Amino acid sequence: MWQLASRGLTRRAAPAQSGLFSGLNPSVYNATDPLPLWVIQIIVIIGMTQLLALVFSRIHQPKVIAEVIGGVLLGPSVMGRIPNFTNTIFPSASMPVLTLTSDIGLILFLFLVGLEIDVRVIKRNARASLSISIAGLVLPLGLGAALAVPIYNVFTDPKVNFGYFVLFVAVAVGITAFPVLCRILTELKLLDTTVGVVVLAAGVGNDVVGWILLALTVALVNAGSGLTALWVLLTAIGYILFLTIPVRLAFRWIARRTGSLETGQPTTLMMTLTLVIVFVSAFFTDIIGIHPIFGGFLSGLIIPHDNGFAIALVEKLEDLVTVLFLPIYFILSGLRTNLGLLNNGITWGYTILICVVSFFAKFLGSSIAAKLCGFNVREAGAVGALMSCKGLVELIALNVGLQAGILDTRTFSMFVLHALVLTFMTTPLVLFFYPAKYRVHADTVRRLSVGSTGASSEDGVKSLAATGDIFKTRFTVVLDRIEQLPAIMTLTQLLQYPSDSPSVEISKDSDAYQISAQPQTPSAALTPALPQHRLSVDALRLVELTDRTSTVLKSQAVETLMRKDPILRVFRTFGHLRRLAVSTTLSVVGWEDYPSHVAEHVRQTASQMVVIPWSSGPSSDEETPKSNAAGPSTRTASPVEGLFSTQGEQTLTAAHSQFIRQVFQETPSDVALFVDRGVQELDDGQEDYHVFLPFFGGPDDRLALSFVVQLCMNSTVSATIVRFRRTASNDLTPCSTTESDVKLKDELISANIPTLHYTTLRDTVYGIRHTQMRLESDTADDLLWAQYTSPSEPEIADALSRISFREEFHSKPLNAVLDSASAAVAQHDDHARLIVVVGRSRLMAVESHDAELRELCAARGASLGSEMPKTLGPVAAAFVAANTNSSLLVLQACR
Repeated sequence: MWQLASRGLTRRAAPAQSGLFSGLNPSVYNATDPLPLWVIQIIVIIGMTQLLALVFSRIHQPKVIAEVIGGVLLGPSVMGRIPNFTNTIFPSASMPVLTLTSDIGLILFLFLVGLEIDVRVIKRNARASLSISIAGLVLPLGLGAALAVPIYNVFTDPKVNFGYFVLFVAVAVGITAFPVLCRILTELKLLDTTVGVVVLAAGVGNDVVGWILLALTVALVNAGSGLTALWVLLTAIGYILFLTIPVRLAFRWIARRTGSLETGQPTTLMMTLTLVIVFVSAFFTDIIGIHPIFGGFLSGLIIPHDNGFAIALVEKLEDLVTVLFLPIYFILSGLRTNLGLLNNGITWGYTILICVVSFFAKFLGSSIAAKLCGFNVREAGAVGALMSCKGLVELIALNVGLQAGILDTRTFSMFVLHALVLTFMTTPLVLFFYPAKYRVHADTVRRLSVGSTGASSEDGVKSLAATGDIFKTRFTVVLDRIEQLPAIMTLTQLLQYPSDSPSVEISKDSDAYQISAQPQTPSAALTPALPQHRLSVDALRLVELTDRTSTVLKSQAVETLMRKDPILRVFRTFGHLRRLAVSTTLSVVGWEDYPSHVAEHVRQTASQMVVIPWSSGPSSDEETPKSNAAGPSTRTASPVEGLFSTQGEQTLTAAHSQFIRQVFQETPSDVALFVDRGVQELDDGQEDYHVFLPFFGGPDDRLALSFVVQLCMNSTVSATIVRFRRTASNDLTPCSTTESDVKLKDELISANIPTLHYTTLRDTVYGIRHTQMRLESDTADDLLWAQYTSPSEPEIADALSRISFREEFHSKPLNAVLDSASAAVAQHDDHARLIVVVGRSRLMAVESHDAELRELCAARGASLGSEMPKTLGPVAAAFVAANTNSSLLVLQACR
């Protein structure tokens, strides 16, 4: 008894904690604590897929290619041959946990696929879409069924039902990968073409029918008997009707009651309800004998697309699904793929036969139908190539077949290889059949306007250059952040002058809201030097295209986004209040295509100047005292400096600098970069502006001079223009890096490397000049200077009366420029905001300032790096180095 009591009172030793210090090996699977090995597997999977995706994205291949190839590399075909690799990283005991994670991700991904399918797109060119969809299914299904017979006889176990196998192979050959198709159309900029619209609608019908047939196949396999299969199908039909009618209506009602549908932003309640519907739907389709992915797919079809609600919902889910869950699924597909089993000529012969039959069945059926519907040969070829795309849906179907026992590992590997080959072929074939110069754009609304923008053809741009207009009336502004709005509002307000006071009439039609404005008759006649048309501004809103589902949805809903986009709505309202002719355009394009898209937009709208705004208002901890604006006092961050350094909150990625430089380089019009310091508190409460222009000569400075005179047409603007001449000539030794830079750029393009992300983008430099060119430029400088200092046109006398002209001679003109800017700041500090206007002067400049700029930076303790002078030019870079407390406008004349 005593022994029992003492034993009960004795403190029992606590079990040792399982950890590294207790000898835990995290790579050994532990069923009670599977997390350590699961994390190791996730790191390996994500690292492999992201690395391969980076490589394949350079050749415009979808991410699924990288994910499946990554799985093949990690599987028995390659790394599985390393001793103990599979048993250590992917042991059989850990596969259930990894499979469960991938199934959760797959259900959510199929939900996103269902969201991408908008049945409204079928209404666009419905006849052609229906014909192509039917032809793209009937012929492939027939040839796929015929192909299944010899494959079954050679490779398949006789225990597998022959009818089920034939039906499955027919579906595998006939199905089109709609998600990958959307991404290819978007990346190749085909969504707004007639071909893109038709293929998208045909792909919707093809995909839905393919999923129905696949569900039928799985139901038959799982049923075991014909009567059970009938019950499964009837139950599935009843559930589809229940989900798409009462559940869809109830979901829409709740979304409207919570305000989610009107605002386009799902509340927490709507997100909870959505996830519950997704997983309950997957649960139901699983327990009735159909794969759970069909439940996820069906739940995506009931989500409304009004006001961008579906886009916002996708944005909350897609990163977790596409970055974490989905790669697991496709890595598992690769792990199940063993290319080592394709070890004889018969196997490879049938693999090639599968590729040939699958491609030509889809290609011929779709392209012939497209040709009969009125498409030309190139368009029909592009339609056929796009409809033959496989990818995600194909691989999901193959995995379903493998899990159902219809396919064995060998045939599964053969079909996986065929899916990879056909997906890889799609983009090159489309570019071959349908290059950009042959594309016909569909009649879709892409623009909301307040007023009229005038001509919109490339010939309009050429005529503008030919007329030699001094003042600008048509502008394009590039917007991608709401912080840029103050800058562009400030500049457009200054460009309006008293004679430009239109009356506004608001009208509404079925396609767009328009405000047509007619200028009032001015009191005095305009001279030929003044603009003959009212000021108009086109706001180009650029949205980056990525591999996210949300951006694909955005590219399909441009009109809706353009109406509700907060940046464009604010700017349209500003234009209405200021009685300014404003048009807005929204484009979803890849980041590397931003500069070329801006250039193309300028050609279409006949804009005379492109403005790139950059706003950065001074904060309490970064504002420099105005009295030290150009002095060597303690340096603080300049608003533009954040663009070009890696320190501070606003950092320049080299890519942003390259974007600005490529816009300067490629745009067929004048270009302006406007850095706004924000609104200052003025002592007298008046909103006056003073412009300072250092004039050295050259085409960019001549543009800056004319632009300052145009600004001074506004009675609230005054200016100081100083012509600087160097007393001791110190020109740059003639040289040119143009040829080597062009060669480098061509090499990058041939290697499919986006030059926008390459830090050695071609620079415009002081090129080789002969004496005649120099004399012509000097003569043009003198004539323009004389035109404004001794004006003969009385109509601009009022503007010139607010401008102070003078000439100065200095051996170090940049330092003199900064001193003059300081004087202008001190003189107008209490009653005006200062704007410094400079020419970029990177090409055909009168003289070089590089040596003096280096000395100035050293004296002021500034480090500009190499990007800033290349982007802004030496004079503007000097103002940044001096941290001048003023807004900065950098101009470049059309090359």
